[in-house]
Amino acid sequence: MKGIIRASAAIVIISAILFYGVHLLESSTATSGSGSISVYNWGEYIDPELISQFEEETGIQVIYETFDSNESMMTKIEQGGTSYDVAMPSEYAIEKMKENDLLLPIDHSKIPNLKNIDPYFLDLPFDPGNEYSIPYFWGTVGIAYNPTLLEGQTFESWDDLWNPTLEQEVILVDSAREVIGMGLNSLDYSLNSTDLRELREATDKLKTLGPNVKAIIGDEIVEMMRREEAAVAVTWSGQAADMMWINEDIDYSVPEEGSNLWFDNMIIPSTAGNIDGAHQFINFMLDAEVAAQNADYVGYSSPNAEGLKLMDPEVTGDERFYPTEEMRDRLEVYENLGLEMLGIYNELFLEFKMDMEK
Repeated sequence: MKGIIRASAAIVIISAILFYGVHLLESSTATSGSGSISVYNWGEYIDPELISQFEEETGIQVIYETFDSNESMMTKIEQGGTSYDVAMPSEYAIEKMKENDLLLPIDHSKIPNLKNIDPYFLDLPFDPGNEYSIPYFWGTVGIAYNPTLLEGQTFESWDDLWNPTLEQEVILVDSAREVIGMGLNSLDYSLNSTDLRELREATDKLKTLGPNVKAIIGDEIVEMMRREEAAVAVTWSGQAADMMWINEDIDYSVPEEGSNLWFDNMIIPSTAGNIDGAHQFINFMLDAEVAAQNADYVGYSSPNAEGLKLMDPEVTGDERFYPTEEMRDRLEVYENLGLEMLGIYNELFLEFKMDMEK
């Protein structure tokens, strides 16, 4: 009888231990997302060594995927097929994602390294108080060019791209806002214009650029400029920095009529499964040493004031990539123009590309 009692007691104890263990496992899974986070970022936009470092320091595995446009990123997050924990959209996309309830508020108490960010890049109109986003990188849209292939020609104005001597020498980045925006800026219009007359005028002017355009592509721009397969590229400042690192003959300028000043930020999508891990990742990326290493690798401008102190002064003092506040005043941030107007921009961009194929 005592043996039966002892056996029964043992079963009860073992059952209690198993129940407690399952409870702990379920609690851990709920807070740590099975020890992993999914990060959704632009291509070539993080130092891979930092992902490994984060995994080693936290024990959290990073599942990393890339996107090639804000629009494709927003569509995938909205569809909800994959639960991303951190993503890096641009400012106008953040506004749209807020409107569509695709973002979770960020708990600043879990981001102590936020103190490292230059106040200039905080509390911007697209996200007052940084309720939903934390600065990652920033930069401009401008013209990268190789003067050794152009008999010393420079580019102070967007209109310089229309020079007849540049036939089949110009590459354009494959993005509607950048290309239509360039056309608008060349006419001294806002790159956020919603005036259909101005948009038509800009598109018609872009069509006259067609003979000079060699290709409209994405990340391949860097390689084509490196191999000197083209002399000029309308691109983002970080891509230009990559070109210049590979080929010292290449230069970069932002035309006098103005251009785009953009900000990419880290956000937590509303479908996130590991919110605590997402905060850990964001805080890790804001560490001064991490931010400096990441900026050196990626080539874009960092908003991390403490990180800049650890970088080469020749880099951080280069006004082509770290323009002064006075220079930034003639640049515009993309606004969320709404789905209908964005569709018009995309249609006009497609019209321009189809016209080139004639």
